[in-house]
Amino acid sequence: MMMKDIIMPQAIRNIMPSLINEFINLIKESALISMIGEMDLMRRAQVVSSETYNFFTPMITAALTYYVMVLIVSKFAQIVEKKLAL
Repeated sequence: MMMKDIIMPQAIRNIMPSLINEFINLIKESALISMIGEMDLMRRAQVVSSETYNFFTPMITAALTYYVMVLIVSKFAQIVEKKLAL
C-alpha cells in the first residue's frame, strides 16, 4: 500500500520530464514514424524533392509536420505534469 500510495506518485512525478524528452527525441529522429509507415517523413520528402526538383516545399512540409507533432506531445506533457502536481 505504501509503495502504491506514496512512492509511485513521487517517482512518476520525478521521471515524467525525462520520459517526455525521450518520447520527443523518438519523434525527432523519426524512429517511431518509420515503424508505423513504410518510409520516414524526411526520406519521403527527399524522394518527392528529387522527383519534382522542388526541394524547399517538401522539406518545409516535413519540418512543420515534425514541429506540430512535438508541440502536441509537449502540450500533453504539460497537462500530465499539472495533473501530477495536485
